[in-house]
Amino acid sequence: MSNLESEPREAVCGGRAEVAGEPVLELTEGREVVLGGPRSMKVTRTLPTRGRRMVGAWCFADLYGPERAEMRVPPHPHTGLQTVSWLVEGTVLHRDSVGSEQLIRPGRLNLMTAGRGIAHSEESLPRRAERAPGEEPGVLHGAQLWVALPGPDRDVAPHFEHHPELPVLAEPGATVTLLMGELGGEVSPARAYTPIVGAEVALHAGARLRLPARPDFEYALLGLAGEIEAEGAVLSPGPLLYLGTGRSSITVTAAGPARVLLLGGEPFEEQIVMWWNFVGRSHDDIVRFRKEWNSGEGFGAVHGFNGDPLPAPALPSTRLRPRGRVR
Repeated sequence: MSNLESEPREAVCGGRAEVAGEPVLELTEGREVVLGGPRSMKVTRTLPTRGRRMVGAWCFADLYGPERAEMRVPPHPHTGLQTVSWLVEGTVLHRDSVGSEQLIRPGRLNLMTAGRGIAHSEESLPRRAERAPGEEPGVLHGAQLWVALPGPDRDVAPHFEHHPELPVLAEPGATVTLLMGELGGEVSPARAYTPIVGAEVALHAGARLRLPARPDFEYALLGLAGEIEAEGAVLSPGPLLYLGTGRSSITVTAAGPARVLLLGGEPFEEQIVMWWNFVGRSHDDIVRFRKEWNSGEGFGAVHGFNGDPLPAPALPSTRLRPRGRVR
């Protein structure tokens, strides 16, 4: 998914200086962003925000739905990151410039590694042209996440992975689906470039679950549906609950059915500059990426989408510069 803001905010993230060195409970409200105009889908963006820029290598998190909405994101570029697409409800068609065309459904993982540069489009199904007169769009509910690539791997060849089957940890009253990394002795087949974990935790009514954690990882929880209590803090869909480091376990409970994403990883050592859909290391990187995209160089073409690619917006008048993990 693209950051479709006409005036995207600079976000410079990374480095260990402002990673919590102990367990914390930090609730961050997201901000509403409209994708593709006033009649298009709204998302709640909780990474990056003014209060929290990264959790491990996780550098971007959008939560959308559940609502009847149409996703139609024209071809747009990415560099230096991985996109992680996860659905709770609905279907989305992915196309990219390395020739992938893949329909994603709930419980399946789409992972796109941009590396030195890739372009892709996303459309919910059924498309507007395929709906009967008066028929409403389908319900969409899910999350779009980005993972920053470390320096040695940020220029890898772009590639795409689809994982219809993922490891599942079955616990009394709960199931944990592992998207990326390792958890509870299970390892995701999705390729990761940093020590990381991403998992969906589905809780039945009255469930209590103790998730294993690594003290050297920082963690956060993002509510998808229902309400949970985590380490004494209440979390509903939308906000991000940052948990810091130093934990050997994370306890979550739910009075009713609930879903939550667990995001974690080793604190990201490097500082990155993130603007629009690009991740680089400097202002000059972003200028180069933008120029290449707008000139039609370096990203390839997305075939099959009925529409023009998105042009990159204008850069801010000031240089983009590192400012650390939190503002």
